[in-house]
Amino acid sequence: MNIANNWKDYEILDMANGEKLERWKDIILVRPDPQIIWKEKTYPKKWEKVNAVYKRSSSGGGGWSYKTKLPESWQIKYKELTFNIKPMGFKHTGLFPEQAVNWDWMINKIKNAKRPIKVLNLFAYTGGATVACLYAGASVCHVDSSKGMVTWAKENVISSKLQDKSIRYIVDDVIKFVNREIRRENKYDAIIMDPPSYGRGASRRGLAI
Repeated sequence: MNIANNWKDYEILDMANGEKLERWKDIILVRPDPQIIWKEKTYPKKWEKVNAVYKRSSSGGGGWSYKTKLPESWQIKYKELTFNIKPMGFKHTGLFPEQAVNWDWMINKIKNAKRPIKVLNLFAYTGGATVACLYAGASVCHVDSSKGMVTWAKENVISSKLQDKSIRYIVDDVIKFVNREIRRENKYDAIIMDPPSYGRGASRRGLAI
Protein backbone atom coordinates (compact mmCIF):
# COMPACT_ATOMS: atom_id res chain seq x y z
CA MET A 1 0.00 0.00 0.00
CA ASN A 2 1.27 3.46 -0.92
CA ILE A 3 0.83 6.18 1.71
CA ALA A 4 -0.04 9.79 0.83
CA ASN A 5 2.72 11.20 3.01
CA ASN A 6 3.81 14.21 0.93
CA TRP A 7 1.12 16.55 2.24
CA LYS A 8 2.00 19.76 4.07
CA ASP A 9 -1.51 21.29 4.27
CA TYR A 10 -3.30 18.10 5.35
CA GLU A 11 -2.58 15.85 8.33
CA ILE A 12 -4.37 13.18 10.37
CA LEU A 13 -3.64 14.26 13.93
CA ASP A 14 -5.33 11.41 15.81
CA MET A 15 -8.07 8.77 15.57
CA ALA A 16 -10.37 7.16 18.13
CA ASN A 17 -13.99 6.14 18.79
CA GLY A 18 -14.96 5.99 15.14
CA GLU A 19 -13.66 9.49 14.44
CA LYS A 20 -10.55 11.05 12.92
CA LEU A 21 -9.02 14.37 13.85
CA GLU A 22 -7.70 16.14 10.76
CA ARG A 23 -5.84 19.35 9.98
CA TRP A 24 -6.85 21.03 6.73
CA LYS A 25 -4.20 23.76 6.54
CA ASP A 26 -4.91 25.66 9.79
CA ILE A 27 -8.45 24.35 10.39
CA ILE A 28 -9.06 21.27 12.54
CA LEU A 29 -12.04 19.03 11.75
CA VAL A 30 -13.44 15.86 13.32
CA ARG A 31 -15.15 13.47 10.93
CA PRO A 32 -16.63 9.99 11.44
CA ASP A 33 -14.82 6.93 10.08
CA PRO A 34 -16.31 3.47 10.78
CA GLN A 35 -12.93 1.78 10.31
CA ILE A 36 -11.60 3.38 13.50
CA ILE A 37 -12.65 0.83 16.09
CA TRP A 38 -10.22 1.56 18.94
CA LYS A 39 -11.29 3.73 21.89
CA GLU A 40 -8.16 5.42 23.24
CA LYS A 41 -7.00 8.79 21.93
CA THR A 42 -3.24 9.00 21.44
CA TYR A 43 -3.16 12.81 21.76
CA PRO A 44 -6.19 13.86 23.87
CA LYS A 45 -5.14 17.52 24.09
CA LYS A 46 -5.21 17.92 20.32
CA TRP A 47 -8.94 17.20 20.34
CA GLU A 48 -9.49 20.33 22.45
CA LYS A 49 -8.49 22.59 19.53
CA VAL A 50 -11.10 21.42 17.03
CA ASN A 51 -12.94 23.97 14.86
CA ALA A 52 -15.86 21.80 13.69
CA VAL A 53 -17.26 18.30 14.29
CA TYR A 54 -19.48 16.27 11.99
CA LYS A 55 -22.02 14.22 13.95
CA ARG A 56 -24.20 11.52 12.46
CA SER A 57 -27.92 11.54 13.24
CA SER A 58 -29.65 8.44 14.60
CA SER A 59 -32.36 9.01 11.98
CA GLY A 60 -29.81 9.12 9.13
CA GLY A 61 -27.56 11.79 7.70
CA GLY A 62 -26.00 14.26 10.08
CA GLY A 63 -24.53 17.75 10.26
CA TRP A 64 -21.64 19.95 11.32
CA SER A 65 -21.30 21.43 14.79
CA TYR A 66 -19.09 24.52 14.67
CA LYS A 67 -16.90 25.33 17.65
CA THR A 68 -15.47 28.45 15.98
CA LYS A 69 -16.53 30.55 13.00
CA LEU A 70 -15.08 29.14 9.78
CA PRO A 71 -14.71 30.73 6.35
CA GLU A 72 -17.23 29.56 3.79
CA SER A 73 -14.31 27.90 1.98
CA TRP A 74 -10.52 27.89 2.11
CA GLN A 75 -7.64 26.55 0.05
CA ILE A 76 -5.06 23.84 0.62
CA LYS A 77 -2.11 22.94 -1.59
CA TYR A 78 -0.60 19.63 -2.61
CA LYS A 79 2.76 20.36 -4.15
CA GLU A 80 1.88 22.64 -7.11
CA LEU A 81 -1.86 21.88 -6.99
CA THR A 82 -4.43 24.03 -5.19
CA PHE A 83 -7.86 22.85 -4.00
CA ASN A 84 -10.85 24.65 -2.50
CA ILE A 85 -12.19 23.07 0.70
CA LYS A 86 -15.49 23.52 2.52
CA PRO A 87 -17.51 21.37 4.94
CA MET A 88 -20.49 19.90 3.15
CA GLY A 89 -23.24 17.36 3.73
CA PHE A 90 -22.46 13.76 4.61
CA LYS A 91 -19.14 14.74 6.25
CA HIS A 92 -17.24 15.54 3.03
CA THR A 93 -14.92 18.49 2.37
CA GLY A 94 -14.66 18.19 -1.42
CA LEU A 95 -11.33 16.34 -1.46
CA PHE A 96 -10.00 12.88 -0.63
CA PRO A 97 -6.38 13.46 0.47
CA GLU A 98 -5.46 9.76 0.22
CA GLN A 99 -5.84 10.09 -3.55
CA ALA A 100 -2.60 12.11 -3.70
CA VAL A 101 -0.60 8.93 -4.35
CA ASN A 102 -2.75 8.35 -7.44
CA TRP A 103 -2.24 11.95 -8.59
CA ASP A 104 1.53 11.48 -8.31
CA TRP A 105 1.31 8.24 -10.32
CA MET A 106 -0.80 9.89 -13.04
CA ILE A 107 1.52 12.90 -13.27
CA ASN A 108 4.55 10.64 -13.62
CA LYS A 109 2.93 8.49 -16.34
CA ILE A 110 1.71 11.48 -18.36
CA LYS A 111 4.99 13.39 -18.17
CA ASN A 112 6.99 10.32 -19.19
CA ALA A 113 4.70 9.41 -22.10
CA LYS A 114 6.59 11.79 -24.43
CA ARG A 115 3.43 12.31 -26.48
CA PRO A 116 0.04 14.02 -26.12
CA ILE A 117 -2.23 12.17 -23.66
CA LYS A 118 -6.03 12.34 -23.69
CA VAL A 119 -7.75 11.52 -20.39
CA LEU A 120 -11.41 10.78 -19.66
CA ASN A 121 -12.25 11.37 -15.99
CA LEU A 122 -15.60 9.78 -15.09
CA PHE A 123 -17.48 10.40 -11.82
CA ALA A 124 -14.95 13.22 -11.65
CA TYR A 125 -16.35 14.96 -8.53
CA THR A 126 -14.42 18.16 -7.68
CA GLY A 127 -11.58 17.31 -10.01
CA GLY A 128 -8.60 16.16 -7.97
CA ALA A 129 -7.46 13.81 -10.74
CA THR A 130 -8.46 16.34 -13.39
CA VAL A 131 -6.20 18.99 -11.89
CA ALA A 132 -3.31 16.51 -11.60
CA CYS A 133 -3.63 15.37 -15.23
CA LEU A 134 -3.90 18.93 -16.55
CA TYR A 135 -0.83 19.90 -14.55
CA ALA A 136 1.08 17.01 -16.13
CA GLY A 137 0.16 18.22 -19.62
CA ALA A 138 -2.75 15.96 -20.59
CA SER A 139 -5.99 17.09 -22.19
CA VAL A 140 -8.94 16.11 -19.98
CA CYS A 141 -12.65 15.46 -20.43
CA HIS A 142 -14.20 15.89 -16.97
CA VAL A 143 -17.61 14.20 -16.55
CA ASP A 144 -19.93 14.30 -13.54
CA SER A 145 -23.72 14.31 -13.22
CA SER A 146 -23.67 17.04 -10.55
CA LYS A 147 -23.53 20.60 -11.88
CA GLY A 148 -22.36 21.80 -8.46
CA MET A 149 -19.41 19.41 -8.43
CA VAL A 150 -18.40 20.40 -11.96
CA THR A 151 -18.51 24.07 -10.93
CA TRP A 152 -16.31 23.22 -7.95
CA ALA A 153 -13.88 21.41 -10.26
CA LYS A 154 -13.65 24.52 -12.44
CA GLU A 155 -12.77 26.53 -9.33
CA ASN A 156 -9.99 24.05 -8.49
CA VAL A 157 -8.61 24.24 -12.02
CA ILE A 158 -8.60 28.06 -11.87
CA SER A 159 -7.04 28.07 -8.39
CA SER A 160 -4.25 25.84 -9.73
CA LYS A 161 -3.80 28.30 -12.64
CA LEU A 162 -4.59 25.60 -15.22
CA GLN A 163 -7.66 27.19 -16.83
CA ASP A 164 -5.82 27.72 -20.12
CA LYS A 165 -5.08 24.00 -20.47
CA SER A 166 -7.11 21.66 -22.69
CA ILE A 167 -10.22 20.65 -20.75
CA ARG A 168 -13.89 19.89 -21.43
CA TYR A 169 -16.45 19.95 -18.60
CA ILE A 170 -19.47 17.70 -19.11
CA VAL A 171 -22.51 17.65 -16.78
CA ASP A 172 -24.18 14.36 -17.67
CA ASP A 173 -24.92 10.84 -16.54
CA VAL A 174 -21.68 8.92 -17.03
CA ILE A 175 -23.23 5.90 -18.73
CA LYS A 176 -25.18 8.00 -21.21
CA PHE A 177 -22.09 10.05 -22.03
CA VAL A 178 -19.82 7.01 -22.44
CA ASN A 179 -22.29 5.30 -24.74
CA ARG A 180 -22.40 8.42 -26.91
CA GLU A 181 -18.59 8.52 -27.00
CA ILE A 182 -18.53 4.88 -28.12
CA ARG A 183 -20.98 5.63 -30.94
CA ARG A 184 -18.87 8.63 -31.95
CA GLU A 185 -15.77 6.40 -31.83
CA ASN A 186 -13.96 8.88 -29.60
CA LYS A 187 -10.92 7.29 -27.97
CA TYR A 188 -8.82 8.13 -24.91
CA ASP A 189 -5.38 7.11 -23.72
CA ALA A 190 -6.55 6.78 -20.12
CA ILE A 191 -9.89 6.50 -18.34
CA ILE A 192 -10.27 7.31 -14.63
CA MET A 193 -13.29 5.83 -12.85
CA ASP A 194 -14.03 6.26 -9.15
CA PRO A 195 -17.81 5.82 -8.88
CA PRO A 196 -19.57 6.65 -5.61
CA SER A 197 -21.23 3.91 -3.63
CA TYR A 198 -24.48 5.83 -4.05
CA GLY A 199 -25.53 8.18 -6.84
CA ARG A 200 -28.58 9.79 -8.43
CA GLY A 201 -27.67 9.06 -12.05
CA ALA A 202 -29.31 6.64 -14.42
CA SER A 203 -28.99 2.89 -13.94
CA ARG A 204 -25.50 1.56 -14.65
CA ARG A 205 -26.96 -1.26 -16.72
CA GLY A 206 -26.48 -1.01 -20.46
CA LEU A 207 -22.96 0.37 -20.47
CA ALA A 208 -21.64 -0.86 -23.80
CA ILE A 209 -17.95 -1.28 -23.05
